[in-house]
Amino acid sequence: MLQRLPVGIQTFEKLRQDNYLYVDKTEAIHQLLCSNAGYYFLSRPRRFGKSLLLSTIKEIYQGKRTLFDGLWIADQWNWNKVHPVIHLSFASMGYRTMGLEAAIAAELQALAQQLGLVLPPTEIDRQFRELLRQLAIRDGKVVLLIDEYDKPLIDYLDDIPQAKTNQQVMKTFYSVLKDSDPHLEFLLITGVSKFSRVSIFSDLNNLFDLTMDYSAATLLGYTQTELEQYFEPYMPAVQKRMKVDRETLLEQLRYWYNGYRWDLESSVYNPYSILSFFQAQAFRNFWFESGTPTFLPKLMHRDKVYRLDTFKVDELMLGNYDLETLQLIPVMFQTGYLTLQSQDKRGMYWLDYPNREVRNAMLIFLMAEWAHVEPAYTTPMVVQLSDAFDNNDMPALIEVIKTMFKKIPYQIFIKDREAYYHSLIYLTFFYLGQYSEAEVNENNGRVDCVVKTATHIYILEFKLDKSAQVAMEQIKSRDYAGAFRDDPRPKVLVGINFSSELKSVDDWMMEMG
Repeated sequence: MLQRLPVGIQTFEKLRQDNYLYVDKTEAIHQLLCSNAGYYFLSRPRRFGKSLLLSTIKEIYQGKRTLFDGLWIADQWNWNKVHPVIHLSFASMGYRTMGLEAAIAAELQALAQQLGLVLPPTEIDRQFRELLRQLAIRDGKVVLLIDEYDKPLIDYLDDIPQAKTNQQVMKTFYSVLKDSDPHLEFLLITGVSKFSRVSIFSDLNNLFDLTMDYSAATLLGYTQTELEQYFEPYMPAVQKRMKVDRETLLEQLRYWYNGYRWDLESSVYNPYSILSFFQAQAFRNFWFESGTPTFLPKLMHRDKVYRLDTFKVDELMLGNYDLETLQLIPVMFQTGYLTLQSQDKRGMYWLDYPNREVRNAMLIFLMAEWAHVEPAYTTPMVVQLSDAFDNNDMPALIEVIKTMFKKIPYQIFIKDREAYYHSLIYLTFFYLGQYSEAEVNENNGRVDCVVKTATHIYILEFKLDKSAQVAMEQIKSRDYAGAFRDDPRPKVLVGINFSSELKSVDDWMMEMG
């Protein structure tokens, strides 16, 4: 009988007791717990297993040996050495209704009561310090696990004044840790993002950042080996349903869900997407659909960014960001929408989308943001474009392109016409590449596309506030069709002019090449 798939299960005890699948990460966890640093920070995207990691560490330190039967750590750990554990999760605190300071105070009092301790009704930093001190004196040095430390900031990125207020509360709260060394055995703080150390952790000089360290590269997420080992029993049913062989299934899984890199050597799968895939037995944008922050497409729109294959950054830029200058690239890297691709000899990193799931979904949201439509309308638009090419129906093609710009308020468009024109054409034809053999190039004010169907090769040149004739002359003078001379398919040359005054295509022409 197959083990149950733990979609959304974040509690190690429940996972083990209720016969859910567990990909054994205990060897890597053991290495972390036995290393010299002792105080750690780890940033990973949402739904990547951070909460389960902390829950697993909690059960190890509480000596619950039976939960680990059959796992690597079972005979490698001293189960008689038990430590008290404080496990705080900011995701479950009621800071939205109570306010952050009151929510933290309530959480500390509830923990104290649960542990049989009494805290003075005073400021949160003094309560926190007293909780650690009393527990350590009574039961031994404390293991402190803090999950989603940044939730009170991430949730308010569209309300910076409130985020800054929460930031000050958090800074006060974490300042306690500086002088708590005598009371702490182990500390791990996790979150989605790494805000500037000065803004929150200014006093914690001994906090080791695991985010881009090689030792934690595969601590969360599934490696290729883990995927093929632990999910092998689930694959035959999926292969039968999808009518594919094992090699094809693995190739498609890599394309859709692999690609997250934090050290350039190891690549891991998104665990939530993999579990959801085997549950649904279908390829979908599981992770993206589970909660994409709306501020990301808005941030890209603000910075007039619509293509991400040209970004080259250093590690310092990836490392952190602050609320005052919310920078797009570190935000997208830390939240999982961009990942490391390569590094040049000067130490600069190239970034890109990790996989098809993230790329497609981000294109949908970006197109929606630029076109001022709901995300659900973007995919049907691109499919209509693909159908128009397949049917060699140029009037239908032009109508789809006109539709893309129809909902943009004229006053907004006319103020930023170049950005709207370039971004929507580029995004639409780039996304078309998921349904057709399409390439789009954009540089120096030019946009040109090549679309290949079973019967034709289309070469398109777009112009803004010029004429279709100018576009056609450029296709011919630069001999764009020459690159496909050996291909027997007929070449269709299409010149399109876009009028900013009309906010629409006003002129187009087609010739056979």
